[in-house]
Amino acid sequence: MLLIFSLGACEKIENKNYLMDGTRPVLTGSSTAVRLQAGEENNVAIRFSWTNPNYKFTTGISSHDVKYKLEIDTLGANFNSSKKYQAIFTNDLSKTYTVGELNNILGNTMRLQLDPRRSYTFQARITSSLGVGTDAVPLQSDIITFTASPFPPPPKVEVPANGTLWATGDAFASSWQNPLPAPFSTTQQFTRISTTKYELTVNMPSGGNYKLIQTQGDWGSQYHMLPGGTWAGGELEKRDADPGFPGPPSPGNYKITVDFQLGIFSVVKL
Repeated sequence: MLLIFSLGACEKIENKNYLMDGTRPVLTGSSTAVRLQAGEENNVAIRFSWTNPNYKFTTGISSHDVKYKLEIDTLGANFNSSKKYQAIFTNDLSKTYTVGELNNILGNTMRLQLDPRRSYTFQARITSSLGVGTDAVPLQSDIITFTASPFPPPPKVEVPANGTLWATGDAFASSWQNPLPAPFSTTQQFTRISTTKYELTVNMPSGGNYKLIQTQGDWGSQYHMLPGGTWAGGELEKRDADPGFPGPPSPGNYKITVDFQLGIFSVVKL
């Protein structure tokens, strides 16, 4: 008797999903000459729109979220400026900025010089990537340009109410006195350079810390350095809190500049 066995082979089939392609997003702006005017803060300044890159896999168009990074920088900076603006969006295909929003970005975030008021040329681009938490498969748009003349927005940090500012602390000869007695009430008082900028030239022995007070005898309305600053500069805010501003590492005459418009301070040895 002849026995015939039929052997059926089991074959594993894998369905692999590969990224095939995508299309660079196309960025457009609603205006190439943006009007920024005080009193019109709620008006629309510019609307950026961009196309979906339509990432495609072997199984079809991707259903994954798409992240978009919008960048704005001044002409010639090539998006390498430390002051450039960028914003992240998920799946959105447009962003509208009001006059107040865009003006604040250009003036305070990008820290452009606004006095005297001048016209700037800006560049913008959008970069898409696949997935929210990654920068996978980046696709970048062409660059578009627009012009604008920013006006001074509200100061980032509230200015001294009475136009007066003093420094006190053990980084100065006065040590921690508030109110400051003579002669420190004069030698440690800032000069108001503009409505938002104050300067003080003073001798500092090295080390120690200090605070900025706008009213003699009052700690509640003081200014202090935000974490991340150094003796040479950083950001500040109006709040009765630590840390203080650190004194310089070596003795000498120093110029302290406080810019409330930008919310920053700097210290330079003379």
